Amino acid sequence: MWRHHLLVILFIAAVVGSCGRVVFLSVTDRAFLQGQGDARSIRNERIPGMRGVIYDRHGRALAVSTPVFSVSTDPSRAQFDERQMDTLAELLNQSVSTLQARIANVERKFVYLKRRVSWHDAEKIRAAKLDHVYLQSEYRRYYPAAETAAHLVGVTNIDDKGVEGSEYAFDQQLKGRDGRKTVLKDLHGNIIRDLQYKQAPVFGQDLNLSIDLRLQFLAYRELKSAIVSHGAKSGSLVILEVQSGEVLALVNQPSYNPNDIPSQLQGMRNRAITDTYEPGSTIKPFAALAALESGRYDRRTVIDTSPGYLHVGAKLISDPVNYEVLTLAESLAKSSQVAFVKVALDLEEDAVFDVIQRAGIGEPVGTGLPGEQVGFLDGSQLRYPQVRMALAYGYGLSLTPLQMAQAYLTLATAGEKMAVSMLHRPDRTPERERVFDKRIVQEVVSMMEGVTLEGGTAQSARVPGYRVAGKTGTARIVGPSGYDDERHVAWFAGLVPVSDPRLVVVVLVNDPKAGLSGGGAVAAPVFARVAQRSLRLLGVPADAQVAAAPGSGDKVRG
Repeated sequence: MWRHHLLVILFIAAVVGSCGRVVFLSVTDRAFLQGQGDARSIRNERIPGMRGVIYDRHGRALAVSTPVFSVSTDPSRAQFDERQMDTLAELLNQSVSTLQARIANVERKFVYLKRRVSWHDAEKIRAAKLDHVYLQSEYRRYYPAAETAAHLVGVTNIDDKGVEGSEYAFDQQLKGRDGRKTVLKDLHGNIIRDLQYKQAPVFGQDLNLSIDLRLQFLAYRELKSAIVSHGAKSGSLVILEVQSGEVLALVNQPSYNPNDIPSQLQGMRNRAITDTYEPGSTIKPFAALAALESGRYDRRTVIDTSPGYLHVGAKLISDPVNYEVLTLAESLAKSSQVAFVKVALDLEEDAVFDVIQRAGIGEPVGTGLPGEQVGFLDGSQLRYPQVRMALAYGYGLSLTPLQMAQAYLTLATAGEKMAVSMLHRPDRTPERERVFDKRIVQEVVSMMEGVTLEGGTAQSARVPGYRVAGKTGTARIVGPSGYDDERHVAWFAGLVPVSDPRLVVVVLVNDPKAGLSGGGAVAAPVFARVAQRSLRLLGVPADAQVAAAPGSGDKVRG
């Protein structure tokens, strides 16, 4: 009998204890339990701030952000059976072994399964309702111009941070600021509803680059065609607007598609600012400018180049033929090595060097783009004749194609130096610094026009209806055993139209192998095609009648 009473008492005690525990948990520990429940269902979510759009000078989009998703999980909680693993692998287009490797470390609380998943694929993943598989919104950059403008526009990494080109140079301006919100999630990690916005996202600022996408496409097509037809290793082309110093086009070969980054990264190098080359005879207009500045020469000063070669120490300098007697203007038109060596040795030691330096060569252009090189210009050895003569015909120094364009910009502006800009700012008046006498520069430009006329080295650079001033350049490439006579860099740098310069165009073709190698045969025709179509697109009126070829005079220097 006593056993029965004991059981009843124990049962009543258990019931009372359970009821007491329920009351205790629901009243005394309610706040604690509520907090624990909220911690498992209420989360703070990042609201990504969208990067600013990059446009060309006319408002054509070059880089835009599109919404995508990242897929993540918590390896410490995720327990996928074989069926779920197969489903997830199929949805992510990955192998089961890859997924298993990603979630193998159960000590981790977070791991990405895949980034930059499209909206369509994200909806499929959401519909599968896999536990502990989470979707977070983010942005991916899309580049409508693809490889055509890749080097100038650049690219972002997987975290939407600029790593190349303008995306890198102006990352602080372009990047947005993330916002924050509190959300309620279900067991699958899906957002049920937004509870509270804590901080609104801030979108990045838009950017207007200086390039004209029409000219960019044109330059890219012509350069690529030239590289292919001449079997060249690489090439660059730059177009500057004379009035503003803005870059209207900047292209390189090889290039790359920023929408699908290749495993081979050689094409990602912006060779127009990162690769330096000896300029060859494209430097001779500055040597001619130094001669005119000295007061010892004018365009009609006669130079005896006979017998067509010249010994300076152990170095033999020669022309293709014996030009005999040439004026300074004719020496530039025919690109006589002998004539310019004689001029350089006749001038003060630092005369040519000083002019080249004032043109901006040897200084950074200051684009802010990653990898920009300064080149090489050293004036410490000018006491040696071999150094001075080499400088006069473009050896012993190096520069980038963009530096070359900036140097020729000083000729197009009649002696005023100004900064090159990658941004389009129509309300800005560029600062100019006079570095050369206007009259002397105009005389040099007139002499450069003779390069494209009858008897000049760049008749293939002519543009129908327009006067062209420029200079060819052919520089040997340094190999393992010194200069290689079989490998060259072909240059043409020029300005057009001469009567009122609007464009500076620089073309470089590196190591052509299809028979032709000179700047007049390889680079000058590219200049002509690009300049002709660019002038038409910009509506630049044709020049007056083409000026006569440079004449000869009566002043002789041997």
